Amino acid sequence: MVLRKDQIEASLLEENKLIEDGKLKEDNPLDISETFRKLCEACRRGDLKVCQEMITEGANINARDGFDYTPLILASLCGHFEVVQLLLESGALCERDTFQGERCLYNALNDRIRNLLLQYEYSKSTDPLQPFASHITSLLARDHPQTSDILVTGAGETFHLHKFILSARSPYFSKKLSVAPDTTSWKLPPAIPPQAFGIAIKYLYLGEIPNDVGGGPGTGFSEDDVLEGIDKLSRQLEIRSLWDGILESGDRRLARQRRTDEVEKGRNQMEAWFTDNVLSHKVIIDNVKAEDVKWDRNNGIFADVLLQAVESEDAMESEQPSEGIERPRIRDTPGPLNGIPVGPIPQVSRSPSRSRRPRKSALFPVHRAMLLRSEFFLTMFSSGFREAQNTEHLQIIPIDCSPDVLEVVLKFLYTEKTDCPLDLAIDVLFAADLLLIEKLKQKAAVVISTLGNGSMSQIPARLDVSEEAQPEQPELDIYDVVRAGWLTRVPRLEEFGARYFAYRLESYIDEEDFSDLVRESAARIKARQETDTIELLDDIRYYLSERFRLRFEDSGLEDMMEEEAEQAAAAALESEHAAESKLPEDEGIDVSQVPNREATAGMGPSEYQLMNTTIRTLDGEIAGDELEVDARNYQILLGKVDGLLDKLKLDA
Repeated sequence: MVLRKDQIEASLLEENKLIEDGKLKEDNPLDISETFRKLCEACRRGDLKVCQEMITEGANINARDGFDYTPLILASLCGHFEVVQLLLESGALCERDTFQGERCLYNALNDRIRNLLLQYEYSKSTDPLQPFASHITSLLARDHPQTSDILVTGAGETFHLHKFILSARSPYFSKKLSVAPDTTSWKLPPAIPPQAFGIAIKYLYLGEIPNDVGGGPGTGFSEDDVLEGIDKLSRQLEIRSLWDGILESGDRRLARQRRTDEVEKGRNQMEAWFTDNVLSHKVIIDNVKAEDVKWDRNNGIFADVLLQAVESEDAMESEQPSEGIERPRIRDTPGPLNGIPVGPIPQVSRSPSRSRRPRKSALFPVHRAMLLRSEFFLTMFSSGFREAQNTEHLQIIPIDCSPDVLEVVLKFLYTEKTDCPLDLAIDVLFAADLLLIEKLKQKAAVVISTLGNGSMSQIPARLDVSEEAQPEQPELDIYDVVRAGWLTRVPRLEEFGARYFAYRLESYIDEEDFSDLVRESAARIKARQETDTIELLDDIRYYLSERFRLRFEDSGLEDMMEEEAEQAAAAALESEHAAESKLPEDEGIDVSQVPNREATAGMGPSEYQLMNTTIRTLDGEIAGDELEVDARNYQILLGKVDGLLDKLKLDA
């Protein structure tokens, strides 16, 4: 059905009225904050690192600046593919039926960016918490493996629920369960229709509020009874927004916005509960004594399993105790630790030790219901192995990672958030690969490829600059990054590594470690033939051509550039001879004192240009202009790649 012009205008007026009344949020609000300004500026420049930092700081990526541009429009207009990809992955909007969405598509610099924008459907780009909410909702219908710990019954209906979710989402349940944490069953009052309680529980489990509340003939309750029950429950459980959602369920825009807000609110409640309960009750103990911990199943935070992470050898060496500083000790008296019954823990000596301290373990009390987001744990708890069995004390499951890395993994499982510093990103990547958490792998890869000096736009193709002008080097080993991409099968890291090398190839091409990496790349092809290519070098060649902005094979510029280079070199040589011949001997100027290449090696770019305006290539030859020096440097680096292949006796 085609809407008439007056219908469209009426719809827009109604929408603007809702926005003015504060009932409906604007999709692209005006933002003049400093954080958003920095984000927009980074999108213009293509600075991935700053974009990631501003997104982490909480910048609204769907806001607009004073010129009515959103970050996504700026990045697509300026042709920064990687920035566009980052924004879309972070939830940037590109709806085809909206003004801003059409602007973004129309203004995209090339088809590669336009096709990327078209790949992101509305649901994918606007609801990044959808997998998290879907998992919480699925727990209501999941019967294997069994994770519920409280049974609610009423009028023939049975609900298998989870205390930690009820406690996190409802202040009423939080108070009740804190007083009686060992409660295993609860009976609904007869006046409350089970349909009403079912809707309230679905709301607490982040499900969508249905338009049809139920009731009617055969149920024993009318629709009015159900609505009245929902009203009572929303007040009793202190979830008044449930009733407001029922009232506004007829408006599609309001319902969609309320759904988004409720999922965000639920995520924040789960994050607060995770911090106040799981993290605050983490136990640090000597690794050899970890098995002695006995954590009672009936505990105040409703945990049903313990995850153990052992600190790395590097952490032990970097945290040696200072002389005369006492360590805190854990008492050996049986009883609760922070209100949680864990049983006796052996005493640790107070006197400082001159020897190497014992290796430490961290025990995290967690819930199987949230661990099921990992295919690794889902398979484990669905099996007949020991870890899947219920015992008097909680099972201790060791995880092959450091405590800091396991904390990042758990925060993602409980909250969908990834607060991963760069120095932990590779370890988080391997842990996510081990636990089969694909989305966390991609999140860690984004951190590495953005914060790991992923923006190449600020690295000049010109090479006649001082070391001080070069960007600060990242706090990671690029060789480790490439190998991690291979081992965990993350193409994003392989591409990032190749691009990183290409933009700094002159610094790496002669290193033995680089030669070893090329050998490994060649060896990754099973039964490799002489005609097979080497994937790493293929990618480096591609990004090398991108670096110098030349496409010789496609544009036919190679012959023209060689001819211009010869003419420019001849003209430069003639100019030098002419300048030398004009130096008057009676002024006492010694031509031998004219600065040469060795004399200006330590000068900065501005000092060098004042003393000598000639431009030189990587091999020290004079070039006529920047275009020529880029063309010749490109050929020099390609020649070095070919030389490396000859040295390694590889054909590619």
